[in-house]
Amino acid sequence: MARQHVHNRRAGRGNGGTSWISYSDIMAALVLVFVLFLVYNLYQYNQMLQTKTRELESQQILLTSQQKQLEDQAVILILQQSDLDAATAALAQVQLDLEEQKKQLDQQTIILIGKQDELDEAKATLAMRETELNALQLQLSTQKELFDEQTRKLEDMVGVRSRIIRELSAVLTQNRISAQVDPNTGDILLDSKIFFQTNSSDIREDGQMLLNSFIPVYLSVLLGDEYKDYVGEIIIEGHTDSTGTFLKNLQLSQARALEVAEYCLTMDLPPQQQQLLQTILTAKGRSSNDLVLNPDGTENKEASRRVEFKFSLKDSEMIEEMNRILTMTDSGPDLAGGAP
Repeated sequence: MARQHVHNRRAGRGNGGTSWISYSDIMAALVLVFVLFLVYNLYQYNQMLQTKTRELESQQILLTSQQKQLEDQAVILILQQSDLDAATAALAQVQLDLEEQKKQLDQQTIILIGKQDELDEAKATLAMRETELNALQLQLSTQKELFDEQTRKLEDMVGVRSRIIRELSAVLTQNRISAQVDPNTGDILLDSKIFFQTNSSDIREDGQMLLNSFIPVYLSVLLGDEYKDYVGEIIIEGHTDSTGTFLKNLQLSQARALEVAEYCLTMDLPPQQQQLLQTILTAKGRSSNDLVLNPDGTENKEASRRVEFKFSLKDSEMIEEMNRILTMTDSGPDLAGGAP
């Protein structure tokens, strides 16, 4: 009985517990469902958040790229604006240049009109010049003949010294007179020892004989009709060697030159030659200024003691005559400026 009672009590408790367990299970199931729903929603939200985050990041990258492009475009626009400003300034300068060129063109047009007037006048002048040219051509032929004649005369004047030297050499050889003739200058050297004793200016007899034969032949060329108008001076130079002082040698050489000159002037010459010789003869003492040297460079004392006969042409008169001829030639017909 006791066991039966206990069993019944357990049985009564068992039914009530079962009911409670069922309710608990339901609530637990509901909570589980809510939790699952909440977890699902959280999962869905998280997935959506990640998706939105990726989209935002992509949009941010796109915005950054677009921002950079905008900045690049802004720089390009600034550069283009600068180029545009420069082009605008250049265009303004070109416009100014065009305006200046237009002014210059207007001025050139005015000048061209003036030049055209001058050209018309020049044409008229040219026609007149052509008429004058025809007349001048006749004069030119005459001037050419005169020019040829003056050229021949000029060539003759230039060759005077050469012709005198050739003739002097020829006549001295023909007359067997021993004298050295410089082929370039025509200077004639006579040995001083023939003329003078040592330290003396008195002409020796041998020297007088040489002068008696030399002077007439020499003057026959220089004072002949062909050359007398060209000869400006005949110079007798006395030279000594280096023995003694310069002053003593200068006095000695001058005395010897004067002695020879005096002898020449007192010779029996044709009156015309004598008179002309007095106007052109000069005596100079050179002392030991112009020594004659041996090939080894030492002084040749005998050769240094000498007397030289030199002549000079009337250079100033010759130059004047040459200039006159050239002036006459240059002042021929002026074909550009009309009749002379």
